[in-house]
Amino acid sequence: MTAYDEILYDVADRVATITLNRPDKLNAWTATMENSVRGAINDAAADDEVRVIVITGAGRGFCAGADMGGLQKIDANGDGRKRIVEKGEEAEVSFDDDLGPSVLEHFEGRFGYMFECPKPIIAAINGPCAGIGLVLTLFCDMRIASDSAKFTTAFAQRGLVAEHGIAWLLPRLIGSANALDILMSARKFTGEEAARLGLVNRSVPGNALMGEVADYAKGLTETASPRSMTVMKRQVYKSLFQDFNSSTSMADTEMQSSFASEDFKEGVAHFVEKRAPNFSGN
Repeated sequence: MTAYDEILYDVADRVATITLNRPDKLNAWTATMENSVRGAINDAAADDEVRVIVITGAGRGFCAGADMGGLQKIDANGDGRKRIVEKGEEAEVSFDDDLGPSVLEHFEGRFGYMFECPKPIIAAINGPCAGIGLVLTLFCDMRIASDSAKFTTAFAQRGLVAEHGIAWLLPRLIGSANALDILMSARKFTGEEAARLGLVNRSVPGNALMGEVADYAKGLTETASPRSMTVMKRQVYKSLFQDFNSSTSMADTEMQSSFASEDFKEGVAHFVEKRAPNFSGN
């Protein structure tokens, strides 16, 4: 298994867990950490033993935003900041060709590769989540938070803007008015409020967070077809740029393909035979 700097990477029970690992800095984001997260996601995507990916933070924080030492080195031209993902750069691992087209044409930029990852990515937000840390969670497919975790966009208080696609993503999750509220005010809000806004799927007591995430991930690994999850993920993100008829047409095509899959045969068989499924992902 590859060793990474500034993160921990572990695979158990078909779940890959990526832990941001600068606990003394509340897991403040660095170029090294970004490279490691990208590499770990690509490794997990390529690993047939992995069906779900979880991202969380070590210690009491998720990610407190960009490391301030790095921000201080940026000049008026943006020089001094290492861009990890350039516009148009392809993800190392993407949806299989026989499962349909890439979504990267719609999601260029720094974190777009996460939407291209063919496996579900869950953010387990255990503590402070700010700035680029919040952006990271929005590129995860699902978010579960500690009810006491503190969130803030932070950008307006740094003289910055809504970075890396967050201006597009936020209104689609919580509406324009709520998006502008948390962007402009940069106010702090809890995981409980984040759940009410729809920013996270749900919030739970902090001491129950990782158990909740583990149970949910286990349910996906044990009962959901990996092929179905891959196709559904692509459908949802492609449909954001389609009209209803185009989305329905894509669904009809995908349905016909699914009828020929091994997972469809197993899906019917385990239901009829009243047993647990044994999906192959094919």
